Amino acid sequence: MTKREELHVVKPSTSVDEALEMLVEHRITGFPVIDDEWNLVGVVSDYDLLALDSISGNGLAEADIFPEVDSTWKTFREIQKLLSKTNGKIIGDVMTSAPLVVRETTNLEDAARLLLETKYRRLPVVNSSGKLVGIITRGNVVRAALEIKKKLEGNL
Repeated sequence: MTKREELHVVKPSTSVDEALEMLVEHRITGFPVIDDEWNLVGVVSDYDLLALDSISGNGLAEADIFPEVDSTWKTFREIQKLLSKTNGKIIGDVMTSAPLVVRETTNLEDAARLLLETKYRRLPVVNSSGKLVGIITRGNVVRAALEIKKKLEGNL
């Protein structure tokens, strides 16, 4: 689990532009959304931010979503158009409210099963008061599995 002190978080009032910059800067794919007291109020992913085009009602035709291989400039222009739609939008407009969470007492096996069953990339970890204490990601699960494997191989 990535502990609270190491998390990148946003608030509902954070601009979408700022969140996009943080995703790129920190090389992450989403954030827990918290209030001033660290209560979890939602989650937002890179997918939520990139879906702004469809939220605005100006979505591309499905055939245009995946441009031809040789259309680098066309792709660039489409991304520029998408980013222009973020102007003035805030995380509260695009976040998923009341996300699936695990408690800090949830064991790793159950959390891993939830990640696999739901195909989510991350699960916020909250305490009994609903305050964010961390996040468990697919990467956390893979690292834990490798550590267990190494320990078992070392004991053979």
